[in-house]
Amino acid sequence: MAIKKSELYSHLWASCDELRGGMDASQYKDYVLVMLFIKYVSDKYAGQPYAPIVIPEGASFKDMVSLKGTPNIGDDINKKIIAPLANANKLSGMPDFNDPEKLGSGKEMVDKLTNLIAIFENPALNFSKNRADGDDILGDAYEYLMKNFATESGKSKGQFYTPAEVSRIMAKIIGIDQAETTAQTTVYDPTCGSGSLLLKVAHEAKTPVTLYGQEKDAATSGLARMNMILHDNPLAEIKQGNTLADPKFKDQDSLKTFDYAVANPPFSDKRWSSGVDIENDPYNRFSFGVPPAKNGDYAYLLHIIR
Repeated sequence: MAIKKSELYSHLWASCDELRGGMDASQYKDYVLVMLFIKYVSDKYAGQPYAPIVIPEGASFKDMVSLKGTPNIGDDINKKIIAPLANANKLSGMPDFNDPEKLGSGKEMVDKLTNLIAIFENPALNFSKNRADGDDILGDAYEYLMKNFATESGKSKGQFYTPAEVSRIMAKIIGIDQAETTAQTTVYDPTCGSGSLLLKVAHEAKTPVTLYGQEKDAATSGLARMNMILHDNPLAEIKQGNTLADPKFKDQDSLKTFDYAVANPPFSDKRWSSGVDIENDPYNRFSFGVPPAKNGDYAYLLHIIR
């Protein structure tokens, strides 16, 4: 059975409400999403052999619960929970749960993190029998948080969630649902965000395919990596960095090529050329012309074509 979205959203709302005050919405959504991830993978995979994600001994959500009310809760979450999970599963971009500027210091931090953990302890959020197939838990949560809390800060960072309906239409348009795919078939998203668009495209393919994505924001690229694991794509390659200024997928001195490419790039991005050597672009992406200064979407399109 699947967790009711209304239940999920009510707990996300309560979690964000708990974190308000010390940081803006674009930051506290990262804490909430990581907490959701830890709860989800702990419920589903803790103690299970051959699981798609490794839950090290002492690094499950249950172990996090035991830290409630302790004076070093933030530091212990970082060292005993986050670090082992990240190292075992090649995760990155995790928020700092011991940051006094965002979470307060002393008793304020202890109370805030204790209450946050307690919200996710609710029996209504038991993911042990939830099926992730076709049910984008992190994607749904990300969309909800962007819509209700982080819309303005998200826009300033150029982040937009691609709705599932749009993702499925894009998958139909590129024809991957009709193609004879194999595990060697490659799909690339140069602005992958939480990875939901890549996952929807992969779901439309007849066979498992290989996914590649790059995302500028460190926390969001970490979320994308988590999302890949949740949907049985542990071999997907998600890399962090500015795609236009520093593309990470290359074959020696040229850009790596892919069978399919999809993207929901930052439209009207006025900073697209920052760090980009337009006149001497080593990848020859601007042979058709240089996009206007305020239209970064064209720059991403030229990158995709190349």
